[in-house]
Amino acid sequence: MFNPLDLDNLGESIARAMGESNPTPLAALPKFEGAGVYAIYYTGSHPAYETLVAANAALAEPHPIYVGKATPKGGRKGLVSPQSSKALRSRLSQHAKSIEDSTNLELADFQARWLVLDHVWVNLGESVLIRRHSPVWNAIVDGFGNHAPGSGRAAGKRPRWDILHEGRSWAAGLQESPETPDQVLQEIRQYFAARLS
Repeated sequence: MFNPLDLDNLGESIARAMGESNPTPLAALPKFEGAGVYAIYYTGSHPAYETLVAANAALAEPHPIYVGKATPKGGRKGLVSPQSSKALRSRLSQHAKSIEDSTNLELADFQARWLVLDHVWVNLGESVLIRRHSPVWNAIVDGFGNHAPGSGRAAGKRPRWDILHEGRSWAAGLQESPETPDQVLQEIRQYFAARLS
């Protein structure tokens, strides 16, 4: 029996609504307000993602390379209206800066879709989008969404994203990981071979 208020159905409606929006170049984000969920798509020529780019060329609903959420500070406590927040655009701008700082990615190769939501639906929307697409930067190449660690937390290891896409100055100060870019690249290829082939 179909239950329109089932969490899975609600989540799918969020994913569908976002998927119906037009992708926007990450380098040319318009001004907008709100909190919500987003997906980032890649169309470039980096060898790690050639399988993803080729698969997406034949799909009506392309696979994002990353999915995330943005909630306003104080939003969960009702201290700020999610619609008047700049959290979503700010988060996408932070991602654009990470890509610009990398030595082997071009911001022009990235697009984004987003959906402004009331904060009660944000976690559900992100969860459904990740489950639906298993984006490689969520599943395999961790660290894209990381912020610079606070004081006393720089003893952590460099995230995989920064191993493969070095350039963020704060990540260079973290401990080196035993993994090499080639090892990360190989795991990405295996991941895509299992999911997209």
